[in-house]
Amino acid sequence: MDDLRTTLLTLTPDDRLDLARFLQAQRQRAHGRLDTRLCELLLRPKELTSAELIARIYPDAPNPVAYYALRKRLLRQVTEFLVLRQSRRDATATASVRGLLTLAQYLFEAGVPRLAWTTLRKAEALAHKNEQYESLNAVYNLQIQHAHSPHAEPLTDIIARRHRNKKAADEEERANIADSLLRQRLRQARTAAAAANGADGADGAATFEAVVKEVLREYDLQEAFARSPALLARLMGIARSAMLVRGDFARFAAFLERCYTLMERRHGFGPAHRGHQLRLLYMLAHAHYRSRHFAEAAHRATEARTLLATGRQREHADYTPRFALLLAAAEAFRGRNDVSIALLNEVLTRTPALPLADDLTARLQLAFHYFAAADFAHANQLLTRLGYSDHWLEQHMGLSWLLAKNLSEMLVLAELHHDDLALDRLRSIERLVRERHPNPENSDAPGGPFRYVLAYLALVRQVLQHDELSSTQRQVLRNTTEQLTALVPHRRDDLQARSFYAWLLARLSNRPFYPVLLEITDRPATKKAGL
Repeated sequence: MDDLRTTLLTLTPDDRLDLARFLQAQRQRAHGRLDTRLCELLLRPKELTSAELIARIYPDAPNPVAYYALRKRLLRQVTEFLVLRQSRRDATATASVRGLLTLAQYLFEAGVPRLAWTTLRKAEALAHKNEQYESLNAVYNLQIQHAHSPHAEPLTDIIARRHRNKKAADEEERANIADSLLRQRLRQARTAAAAANGADGADGAATFEAVVKEVLREYDLQEAFARSPALLARLMGIARSAMLVRGDFARFAAFLERCYTLMERRHGFGPAHRGHQLRLLYMLAHAHYRSRHFAEAAHRATEARTLLATGRQREHADYTPRFALLLAAAEAFRGRNDVSIALLNEVLTRTPALPLADDLTARLQLAFHYFAAADFAHANQLLTRLGYSDHWLEQHMGLSWLLAKNLSEMLVLAELHHDDLALDRLRSIERLVRERHPNPENSDAPGGPFRYVLAYLALVRQVLQHDELSSTQRQVLRNTTEQLTALVPHRRDDLQARSFYAWLLARLSNRPFYPVLLEITDRPATKKAGL
């Protein structure tokens, strides 16, 4: 595979236009046009061989030596473009410190030591404030290098600060090693447990805690774990993967709540820790939501949104959609669906606009909230105006997302009394599931991980195909629905699946959908096996 072509293909359409302008500005008269020509050829949908590229660039006299020199030059220019683009887009303190350090080096070389030292002090203050230990070490090394300047601080003071920072930097390096080692050992522990026919949730939690203690002790990080938000966020991320794989949301929520509260009381979270604090709050709010502690989830999500109001632009882009969607979902299951609708409408009209994937997810979720409010026309309008084909949505959003969207459309059509159209949509969903998971080894149970969807659709078909159901038929269907609700695979029990079952129970009971949904989501969350 052509590595240069692979790199170019990672660029967005806008980035490709910027690269073309960059090449035009950088090119030399003798060969500038060839740089642009090679870039255009590498970006073509069909990959060309080296021989074909040489023939197109040098049609009169093929010149392999000149071609490979041209590739090296283009790679160097692409690298310069990406470095420049990354430095402009990187709004973190690391980028700012790096820029100040570069400026100081230039000023020293240009013979302006007073301004160079002023710049170095700014870089030191910024790096220290944001706990950028690696960058701070580079600042101290440059200060030591130019300590002979009359504008310098006492060398002994610089060396003392450098040694203190070196300890913190070393601790961060050990934390990086421990982070990777923890992941590796937990994978090994899970593999061993699977080979021994698995362990229950308690054993899984005990294994995690034992491995964490061993690694922290091995790398002398016990105290760092208690006072470093960065390390805490890393460890909780690993714990989340290790403990939630079994759907043990309540256990993880309680565990993280204790760790977060302890960190908050003992050391607090400064501006440099904002990103780590938001990550911890999201994991905490999400765990509370999945364990159906909706008030706690809403409280933590609201706390995070307050932090975001004073955060950096990058944090806004990363976390604003996540917390908005999570808070809207939690409020809906607290009986405050009108708050959810207002929140999502506000987020969808914000400037700048949400990233495309977040925008589509927010619109799908907003359609659910309108459905819960019995505003079926508005829900239908949102779903039909998503603007992308099912094929595109499956490729970019995933099969689970597409199924949720199609199931929602089916139920909206049913509520609008378009039963024939709803049945058409039902059949298309069945075809989609069977095509993606035909399960040829057992033709009686197609659908793979989505076979419970087929079981659900069979119940919906009976409801849609019969205008009138006897009381006995209704009771049988209600009982079957209750059983299927209890058997939804726990990793998919994000309340979305229960929402679909709530519609069936509401139809069979002749009751509004939203009160029924609140009733069934109010039941205790338990671990379940798949169908």
